[in-house]
Amino acid sequence: MARLAISKDFLAEYAKLDRDVQVAVDAAVAKFARHPYPAQHLTKPEHSRDDRIRIMPVNGRWRGVVLAPAATGLATAPSQAVASTPLSNPAADTYCLVTVLPQDQADAYATSHRFGVSQLRVTYVSGPDEQQRILAHPFEAWRTFLHPSQREVAYHASYAGPAQVTGGPGTGKTVTLLHRAAFLAERGAQVLVTTFTGNLAVALAAQLDVLVQDLTVRNRIEVLNVDRLAYSVVKLARGTPVIADGRVQQARWAQAAADIGLGFTPAFLRNEWEQVILAKGLRTEQAYLICPRTGRGRPLTKAQRAQVWRAVQRVTAELTTTRESTHLQLADEATRLLWQVARPRYRHILVDEAQDLHPSQWRLLRAAVAPGPDDLFIAADPHQRVYDNRVSLASLGITVRGRSRRLSLNYRTTQEILNWAVPLLGNEPVTGLDGEVDSLLGYRSPMHGLAPQVKMAANRTEELALLTERICSWLADGIELNAIGVTARSAALVREARTALEAAGIATVSLNGRGSTKAVLAGTMHAMKGLEFQAVAAIGVEQGLVPASAAVTPQTEDAAAHAQDLQRERCVLFVACTRARDHLYVSGTGEPSPFLQSAPSR
Repeated sequence: MARLAISKDFLAEYAKLDRDVQVAVDAAVAKFARHPYPAQHLTKPEHSRDDRIRIMPVNGRWRGVVLAPAATGLATAPSQAVASTPLSNPAADTYCLVTVLPQDQADAYATSHRFGVSQLRVTYVSGPDEQQRILAHPFEAWRTFLHPSQREVAYHASYAGPAQVTGGPGTGKTVTLLHRAAFLAERGAQVLVTTFTGNLAVALAAQLDVLVQDLTVRNRIEVLNVDRLAYSVVKLARGTPVIADGRVQQARWAQAAADIGLGFTPAFLRNEWEQVILAKGLRTEQAYLICPRTGRGRPLTKAQRAQVWRAVQRVTAELTTTRESTHLQLADEATRLLWQVARPRYRHILVDEAQDLHPSQWRLLRAAVAPGPDDLFIAADPHQRVYDNRVSLASLGITVRGRSRRLSLNYRTTQEILNWAVPLLGNEPVTGLDGEVDSLLGYRSPMHGLAPQVKMAANRTEELALLTERICSWLADGIELNAIGVTARSAALVREARTALEAAGIATVSLNGRGSTKAVLAGTMHAMKGLEFQAVAAIGVEQGLVPASAAVTPQTEDAAAHAQDLQRERCVLFVACTRARDHLYVSGTGEPSPFLQSAPSR
């Protein structure tokens, strides 16, 4: 029986049609889906440039341009799957709705267009209900569909314990996780979907709203970033906790470093506390004196460790006096509270962007879910690690060996963008959560498009003018406002960009805000994590800003930390650039970032 696919590019066009035309399109697509011989409703243009093009009646004036299979190129997915894929393999029963135009324009379109393999990206429609859901969410819809390899992971009957899915950007880890959450919630269990940042949790919740139409099922899925989970557990036990102010904490560590002397910087002391003492859950000085400091490049004598311990105790004592906690301390406290009551809060926990969680946060998640089948489902990519947290899950009692699946096909970003972005990562080996070296070998995209554009301006004013010009061009090409992302390494530069765009009449909204969705989204490269856009502009990619000097430990202080920090800065830029689906624009002033030397020049 014939099926209909809808070109993803048409989803954006559909949103701009008048409502009466949209209704007519809905009816025409539904009629195609219901009829046992739908091809009877299609006509072949007399002078078509591509022999596969057919015309579908929509109403008295409008016509749909449909690409017939004709043994030349519509990819087929299993009948139970909703797939999102390029046109590539032949299928005898799948047609594709490419666009809807007035009749005269449809005829002209047929005489001027020819389609090549992999030129169209499509979404299959399995029935009228699904058709309505797809067309109701033009930009969001393409992010909620599964390729068969992803579906196999998401709808696996049951995993005997913690399971993990890994892969590069755009391979569908997040959408696989969301489908898994819906699958588990349909069984009646309470499910938590969690991640590192708050804005990503908001994005995950919004995608679930599109994906899960049954409110009873949707209400079983709670979406909280891991800091909010810790906060809620502690609040329930002892009242509202107070989070320590970052600037005050910085001053406390500076004073502690000055008191100790010996050349310890405030950043070194804070990192020693977070990445050794808190990471290992050390409670006594003796435990710290004898513990291995894996990943810390500067060796310490026992006498120096004793001094560090006293500095840490001083800072934590001040936090206790003011009744404040850091987020990592709160995670520790929440873990102890959950173990005390011995009553896990969830049956299933699904963790997105898992590579950035701290060991304290992993211990919290382990305590919040009962051990057993399908207890933890983890989506991670160590090549996208943008925070200084390195974890071995096995050391925390979370074993994924034998239940780990790697995805290698990117269904979001074109191969041209990947060819440009992957070299940004450099050549340093990357270790995954299972302790094994992770590789992007075989990572590729079946989609093709324009190569990224790189522009270096003489000054910031010129750079922002070029940015405005580029976004105006995207809008003129029909890209939706909320399908465009603007990003920079610093919040200050993001604010400058928003000011320039607003002055040009282009509405913007912060990635961390709750403003209008009919606006260009702008935020730091860290805030772009986990998000997706049709077009991305990364600005300020220049020497002095990328890498950010304040985020890199001096090599003289700790050579290992210096190397890790540089690699993390590479990952930050890589993550930002691979948020783009079709268009990537990179700019800066003066000399380009040294990381760009790794990328192919354009």
